[in-house]
Amino acid sequence: MLLPMSPSLPDLSWQFWLDKPLRILIVLLGAALLAAVARLLIRRVSGGIARGTRSRIVRRLDRGRPRWVEDAGLAGARQSQRATTIGSVLSSVGTVLIWAVALLMVLSELEYDIGPVLASAGIAGVALSFGAQSLVKDYLSGIFIVAEDQLGIGDVVDLGEASGTVESVGLRVTQVRDVNGTLWHVRNGEILRVGNQSQGWARCVLDLPVPYDTNIELMTELILHEATLLRDDPKVGEFITEDPEVWGVEAVTGESVTVRVAVRTVPLKQWDVARALRLRMKKMLDREGLHVPLLNQTVIRQDGTAPGPSGAPETGQVRAVRPGGPGSGA
Repeated sequence: MLLPMSPSLPDLSWQFWLDKPLRILIVLLGAALLAAVARLLIRRVSGGIARGTRSRIVRRLDRGRPRWVEDAGLAGARQSQRATTIGSVLSSVGTVLIWAVALLMVLSELEYDIGPVLASAGIAGVALSFGAQSLVKDYLSGIFIVAEDQLGIGDVVDLGEASGTVESVGLRVTQVRDVNGTLWHVRNGEILRVGNQSQGWARCVLDLPVPYDTNIELMTELILHEATLLRDDPKVGEFITEDPEVWGVEAVTGESVTVRVAVRTVPLKQWDVARALRLRMKKMLDREGLHVPLLNQTVIRQDGTAPGPSGAPETGQVRAVRPGGPGSGA
């Protein structure tokens, strides 16, 4: 007696592998390929964003003499840092999203009921969205801060409530140490403005008050001469990138005339140049017998003699002699 022939096992096997397993394999391969393409695109986009970095001013030796020039190498290192940060964040987010969708598709092919899972995920997402609004804001702000090169490690910045040297730049928090040594942790979402004193160049601006009856033209020449000699100073001369300028009279009061002088310097050296410039201005005033006027100064003489122990002017003070006035011989 002949038994009915059963379907061939190889046919059943091929039908099985060409059904769900094949579709699952296609989903996984598609997810891997899509993730690779996404990483490639993100790498190119982040590289394009990073190319907008300005060159930094660095110290170089020219025939044995130091000078400050733009350095593309330092900018390149900063570009690499920015590209790495942006690329890693976007790649991580893209990879997670792609594989999450692929996992849901695989579960659907295995005929698991993913409706309750999606509903639970939706409820959990709504609940987390209310509590993570500030966190998402911090991360988005951090991405744009890094992408636009608003600040970097080592920069001196003013963030409003906190100012100082940047020690760490994260996607959520930026750490700034002020001049007193306090380390400030500033959330990126709370940064509304960034004043960066380390990018490009800086300027030292000094307002010098002189007596009201001073010859302004002569005083301007003296100030410009002293500021120009500052370029030969062994300590701060190398930090000056352009010839100093006297911008003229900035203010006039009943006691003084304020003359403004400006010196362009390399970043973060404007304070050293300003200190040296103030010292030169002080010595120049002493040589000319002038002193910085005091506001609302009142001199009371009871015996009609000049101030000082022996009738001589005090150090650094010269009384103005006017025609017809005391001491003019009129």
